[in-house]
Amino acid sequence: MPGTILLADDEEKILKTLGRALRDEGHDVVTSASARETERLLAERTFDLLIIDYLMPDKSGLDVIRDLAASFAEAERPAIVMMTAHGSIESAVEAMKLGARDYLQKPFEVDELLVTARRAIEDQRARLGLRYLLSERDAEFGHYGIVGNSRAVRELLARAERVAASKSTVLLTGETGTGKELVARAIHARSAQHDMPLIKVNCAAIPETLLESELFGHTRGAFTGAATSKKGRFALADGGTIFLDEIATISQAVQAKLLRVLQDREFEPLGAERTQRVDVRVIAATNRDLRQMVAEGRFQEDLFYRLNVIPITLPPLRERREDIPLLVDHFVRRFSAAMGKPLPDVEPGVLDELTRYDWPGNVRELENTIERAVVLATGPRLTREAVWLMGATTPAASAGLPSLRLHQNVEWAERETIQRALDRAGGVKKDAAEMMGISQRALSHYLLKYKDSL
Repeated sequence: MPGTILLADDEEKILKTLGRALRDEGHDVVTSASARETERLLAERTFDLLIIDYLMPDKSGLDVIRDLAASFAEAERPAIVMMTAHGSIESAVEAMKLGARDYLQKPFEVDELLVTARRAIEDQRARLGLRYLLSERDAEFGHYGIVGNSRAVRELLARAERVAASKSTVLLTGETGTGKELVARAIHARSAQHDMPLIKVNCAAIPETLLESELFGHTRGAFTGAATSKKGRFALADGGTIFLDEIATISQAVQAKLLRVLQDREFEPLGAERTQRVDVRVIAATNRDLRQMVAEGRFQEDLFYRLNVIPITLPPLRERREDIPLLVDHFVRRFSAAMGKPLPDVEPGVLDELTRYDWPGNVRELENTIERAVVLATGPRLTREAVWLMGATTPAASAGLPSLRLHQNVEWAERETIQRALDRAGGVKKDAAEMMGISQRALSHYLLKYKDSL
């Protein structure tokens, strides 16, 4: 498993020999001939592994490790291997107490270094949680929550499986709640890189001022509050896949940096002078019309074409109604098991209503509806009242106003408009307010007003 390595030794011959061997193994190696230069490099960027000699001219390697342990949180520190001469074993033991993973006693074979480096990088990435999806690597597509047997779903899965065999960039489009993240996970799981990480980023959930740092990382002191260096999501996804959800919400500045990554597979963390290269597959997703945003000047045309290499459109639930009974059964079984309840039947007629309803929030809305119904069920059946409680719009109500009472109709229209706007905006309040032509403050007022029915 290739990684980024900082190799520190004051002997030029050792740096050249070991550096060449590590690079031949595919590692990105930076060398340093002094302790102070090592500390400067550690502050500038992140590394998977630090290999450092104990004897350095200006400061010992042990002092560097000690300062590193004091200055960086454990999650932000590289794995450490100390090189030490015969008779300095006590120092190596102390280094391991400070967090070093291993030590090499000089003289040692180059192959011993290569094995130690590989194991240290593997352990480091596992410790940082980069393999949190490995347990699902042998799962079939259906195990990712993609439920359905309609023609639309079969065609979607067939295309996703063909795409998985390549490393091409994929753009997933479709209404909110159609399962774009599930398709991204399935593509990654069937790819040749399934053993590598899948890193997910909800671009809409991260403040604009922090998104660049989250994606590309930063060095210590790059901005106010940056007390330590931080690896960005692209660096964490190196060798695997990064899933950029709600891609339409990113700013023009971040769009420009993202375009460079897609073109050249390289970037600079905030505050860094060195360029980092990554080998990563990008899957982006949006529920908006990016072509329209390009026409309006809100999304870079070059970036759109770079993202739209392989487009996959997910069908809304209303276009695959034959899958609704399967989804209802799936969610009823899942939530009943999770809550330790007996498996209930669905009251006659309710399944027909669920199938006729248009589901503006798609599978996510159906999932929430069934979860609520299972929670509220008091008997062996899911009743109509439990399914359509809490002001949810029934198929009957969606055909007209719920009553002839003016006050009730106004409140119904307000709730319905807010819910649909939030669904179409993927829960992003700023965008929902813009769709409705009101301010975010006004939307906050309505959300507080209807907090028990939205």
